[in-house]
Amino acid sequence: MEKPLRWYDAITTNIYFFALSSRSNVLTPLLLPLLVEKFMGQEVKGASYGNLRLYSLMAALLVQAVVGLISDRSTSRFGKRRPFVLGGSLLDVLVLLAIGYIGTSLAGLTGYTALFVAVIASMLTTNIAHAAVQGLIPDIVPSSKRGFYSGIKALFEVPLPLIFVPFVVSPMISSGNYMGAIFTLISIVLVCTLLTMFVKEKPQRTAPFAADWQSIGRLVLMTLFFTLIIVLLGRTVSWALPTLLGNHQPLNLVLVGVVGLVCMLIAVGMGVIVSVRVGLGKEAKDHTSFTWWIVNRLAFLVGATNLSSFVLYFIQERFPAYQGQAAAKPTSLLIMMVGLALLVSSLPAGWLTDRFGTRKLLLVSGILALVGSVVVLLAPGLPVMYVGGAIVGLGIGIFYSANWALGTSLVPKEQAGRYLGLSNLAGAGAGAIGAYIGGPIGDSAGFTLLMAIYGCLFLFSTLALLRIKTSPVEPAQVAL
Repeated sequence: MEKPLRWYDAITTNIYFFALSSRSNVLTPLLLPLLVEKFMGQEVKGASYGNLRLYSLMAALLVQAVVGLISDRSTSRFGKRRPFVLGGSLLDVLVLLAIGYIGTSLAGLTGYTALFVAVIASMLTTNIAHAAVQGLIPDIVPSSKRGFYSGIKALFEVPLPLIFVPFVVSPMISSGNYMGAIFTLISIVLVCTLLTMFVKEKPQRTAPFAADWQSIGRLVLMTLFFTLIIVLLGRTVSWALPTLLGNHQPLNLVLVGVVGLVCMLIAVGMGVIVSVRVGLGKEAKDHTSFTWWIVNRLAFLVGATNLSSFVLYFIQERFPAYQGQAAAKPTSLLIMMVGLALLVSSLPAGWLTDRFGTRKLLLVSGILALVGSVVVLLAPGLPVMYVGGAIVGLGIGIFYSANWALGTSLVPKEQAGRYLGLSNLAGAGAGAIGAYIGGPIGDSAGFTLLMAIYGCLFLFSTLALLRIKTSPVEPAQVAL
């Protein structure tokens, strides 16, 4: 760094994550599940939503990985990352308008098909920006401050949107004002894009490495392999469900849970290892810790992402008084409790990461998320469920800070966009694995069982830490 970082650099570097997460927390747990239920009906809503999530998120995975690689080589005088943020955001505004129109004007299979196409398009546009913005911390922040900056990132990425959405956007959705919610999201995207343009990037005069079209070809193959693994395991679960369920006795439900969990674990482990090997080629052998970092991240996010993705259906199942749009309010309140807990934990987690290192913090995060999941599942009423959500939120806040600080220390700085683009195997893969494999389980065996499976993924994420090797002194601790 030729110039010292200023106090507001932590904001401009990370503010776009507020837009990304606000967008996700409106579409994923609220608007899209309601629209899928409206278009496809009760009986197949889980499977229909799972299909939507799988293919849209695999599109996101490919775009983020490719754009991350391209932005690493960018020699634009406006910076490596900012032109991609601006272009992706402007395109995303158009797609959000299309989703709003579909939700308010179409119905039945026609509505679902149009929504399917629009959501895939939205994943393409938003991940152009996402791929670029996540390269900013490795680009401009020294190792000694990455724990703090990752904590600020976690603050914008998780707790603030989870608090903002229930108060501002959720009432619009509960009242059927879908276009109001869409216009609010558009406003957030545009404001956060403008603030990101104030990041002081130093343009690079020459690309740090030669153009390698084979790398892009490997990313396409990686996405295909990852998708194929998820589809095969999802089809296996769907094929086995009628036999496993039998007469819905407790033992049958346990068998379904075990098979669903095993298939998700195989998708996490095999999916990441094969995909990174294909995406990086021979380089993967020199970055095994990076591979297991993605496994750790993916396993945790399968639980965290899909707890929110299916929580509306879970509440409808557990509390019959809340059906249709009426479930949006308790869903938003639960998400808000998660957000408040995240707000409490994310910034201290950044400081604690710099102080104690990432491993201990990640272990604590997994335990808290697991305990909170158990409380949510066993809650006799909504108030206790909100307490469980708060415990989960504490774990997620710690995880987001510590995990990202660990990941940025494992990637080569000159190829941060490329490597962190591959980390979307976790971001996109979490929703795809949890929804595509889990959706049919929720339809057939109940969304309570599905939530229990997600909780078990938090435990597996901590086990993956054993395979991550770091230097005796992690980069995040150098300044102590």
